[in-house]
Amino acid sequence: MSGEPTTAELLETVRTLAARVESLEADLAAVRAAMPTPEVSEEVVIAISAAVAAFLGKRARLKQVRYRSSAAWTQQGRAAVQGHQIIHGVR
Repeated sequence: MSGEPTTAELLETVRTLAARVESLEADLAAVRAAMPTPEVSEEVVIAISAAVAAFLGKRARLKQVRYRSSAAWTQQGRAAVQGHQIIHGVR
């Protein structure tokens, strides 16, 4: 015996894993449905409008503001810092 699993054992393992994934996806969907969607306050919208106007040099109309709970700003900051190369001794 080589100790390798049979095709039937592999199929059963795949079925078991697929059932676990379906269960976890259902749990995740329930958790996401139970979480309240945070609202963007009027003060934040005004601050964003002012920042856009200052950047563009004219008034701009905000069409949509969505709350995002991701680490995108953190990731971009890290990428900028890690991508900055200091070459010593080069003139």
